[in-house]
Amino acid sequence: MARRRAPVVMAATTWWRGALLLASLGLAGCANTHLGSDGHELVARDTAQPNTELGEFRDLGERRYTPDDWPEPLSARVRLPRGESDNLRPAALLVHGGGWRNRTPDDMEEIAEALTRRGFVTLNIEHRFAPDYRFPAQLHDLQQAMAWLHANAEAWRVDTDRIVGVGFSSGAHLVSLLALAGSHGPLAKPHGGDHTRLAAVVAGGTPTDLFKFDDGKLVVQFLGGTRAEVPEQYRLASPARQIQSKPPPFFLFHGTWDRLVPVDHATDFYQALRAQGGEAELFLQHGRGHFLSFLTRGSAIEAGLDFLKRQVSHPGR
Repeated sequence: MARRRAPVVMAATTWWRGALLLASLGLAGCANTHLGSDGHELVARDTAQPNTELGEFRDLGERRYTPDDWPEPLSARVRLPRGESDNLRPAALLVHGGGWRNRTPDDMEEIAEALTRRGFVTLNIEHRFAPDYRFPAQLHDLQQAMAWLHANAEAWRVDTDRIVGVGFSSGAHLVSLLALAGSHGPLAKPHGGDHTRLAAVVAGGTPTDLFKFDDGKLVVQFLGGTRAEVPEQYRLASPARQIQSKPPPFFLFHGTWDRLVPVDHATDFYQALRAQGGEAELFLQHGRGHFLSFLTRGSAIEAGLDFLKRQVSHPGR
């Protein structure tokens, strides 16, 4: 009997292996969903071919970007693309995450280098931390970094109409807020203005509406109170509540299993940007939580870098 059943067992084992393989291939194929500005899914680009446009760069190291009277000395890591041309180049401001209270620019170094190799002058910056400094101190830091970038634009051959922002988590929150409210309105005073305008944004794992959070420690320390105590702080600090007509282009990526910053922060923000006439793309990373979406960001960042390259492809945009 055993000999007669063996082929059946082997056939069943082979079938299950095949089914598991097909399932894994199916999951791999559906690992991401990339939605365009029209709400339809975009066809994935073939990134298997080497990028022949990548170039060398010059690392200027860490340089202080804040003035002498700033509450805390802050530095930016600056990289310049190498090249003989006198043409003006795009630039990127990069801001790390950490719940507005910790981490360092080290987290953004790989992305900064990738951008520089694609022709961007990059500033990977520090900013002040909560609870010692509460909002909008961190936004003021970004506004000051933009002023410093403009001051060095001629020396570094930066086209100030083509400066973009890149961030993850709380860094993405700050970059998004800079793009939407850093140059006008109540958050533009006293350090904002035209010099803080961004041509496009790549934002991952972004807290976009701070009213969506329970009164947890991170947000309360950042804003100085609960939603009931300081509602105006929550409103001003929420990028989703600062969208005006024709916002700059946004590329959003987010893990669908994110429990720290639930995915509706991205999906609702994406819809709100589109509703105001903005260009927006949404890259959903299926089955990934907050930290894993950054650690496995490869395809999301590649799509985001392509998005930025398209946005700044024409000088003067």
